[in-house]
Amino acid sequence: MLARKSIIPEEYALPALASRAPRKPVFRDRVNKARFIAKNGACNLAHKNIREQGRFLQDVFTTLVDLKWRFTLVIFTMTFLCSWLLFAMAWWLVAFAHGDLDLARQSDVEQCVTKVKSFTSAFLFSIEVQVTIGFGNRMITEQCPIAITVLILQNIAGLIINAVMLGCIFMKTAQSHRRAETLIFSRQACIAVRNSRLCFMIRVGDLRKSMIINAAVRLQVVRKTTTPEGEVIPIHQIDIQSESAVASNSIFLLAPLIICHVIDKDSPLYDLSAMELQCSDLEIIVILEGVVETTGITTQARTSYVSEEIQWGHRFVPIVTEEEGVYSVDYSKFGNTVKVGTPGCSARELDEKPSILIQTMQKSELSHQNSLRKRNSMRRNNSIRKNNSMQRNNLSLAVPKVQFFTPEGGQNVAVT
Repeated sequence: MLARKSIIPEEYALPALASRAPRKPVFRDRVNKARFIAKNGACNLAHKNIREQGRFLQDVFTTLVDLKWRFTLVIFTMTFLCSWLLFAMAWWLVAFAHGDLDLARQSDVEQCVTKVKSFTSAFLFSIEVQVTIGFGNRMITEQCPIAITVLILQNIAGLIINAVMLGCIFMKTAQSHRRAETLIFSRQACIAVRNSRLCFMIRVGDLRKSMIINAAVRLQVVRKTTTPEGEVIPIHQIDIQSESAVASNSIFLLAPLIICHVIDKDSPLYDLSAMELQCSDLEIIVILEGVVETTGITTQARTSYVSEEIQWGHRFVPIVTEEEGVYSVDYSKFGNTVKVGTPGCSARELDEKPSILIQTMQKSELSHQNSLRKRNSMRRNNSIRKNNSMQRNNLSLAVPKVQFFTPEGGQNVAVT
């Protein structure tokens, strides 16, 4: 008997046919991972096992500015209290060394500081010297050169403490992220066709009338990648260009703008389709930088979009209208989107098969025309029903005929 491989050619065997059959991509469930940048712009990053803690003390001013307000106020209060107590001890020692605390000698010897008889009075004199209150009861005399030296040292120390603490509080109140609170981003991002190309779009806006000078927008894709050598990069940042970028990403942020990134062959989104995007673990970070017009301080606003926050086949609705010669912005529709016809394939497939885009646009146009016909027919039917109801109401409002009957059963008389 002949062998099976001599009867059935090998190229037509079941394993060979299965290997040549086109396979559908297998999509795995996306594993929920932590965001790198939160929606409010905060960095979701925890620093652990820092061995050289002394580096923070080398830049004390920045450390004080970065502290929370409750810690800053505690340090502010304790610094002044400690300085007052320290110099109060110095004034008490000066008075003790000179014999001013001896009640028997107070009438014979002129005191270094008048009216300093205890530590409490020395503490009050220390406060008066440092904050320059000067009530007039306690004052320094020329009897003790050491007292004059302590006075000079306390004045210098008080000026340094005031400068550092007031500068720290000023910097905390004028930090750049305070201005970023009025720079807003859309909650959702969109991917749709614009100018015959797939584009990734977000909307940014400024709630204040004072502008951001030299505003620039940067987009980055953050994902976990593995190099050909097997190195795992947990946070791989890839810069992507926006449509308005020529030499830089500068924008004129006068009204809310739609930042558009064209998904071309240089984009990390080039090979992603609608289904693959939902299963990917990428995160798109948006960074808006500029100079505050009123203060001249550089500010930065950040946000990010994960795959669940990217709407495929949607675009933003217009929110800027002209009313009585003034452009009006309706911020209630800032994040509203509308569904548009968009192919679900990747940008690579669109470049290889442009007919997909043409067919999608034709289907979208047909569906739009059908919806218009249905809408017009519904309006026509509603108008007909309204006219019929108005006619019935008019008939019901007409004056009815009234018949009178004679008691003898005579002829009926009708009166209109």
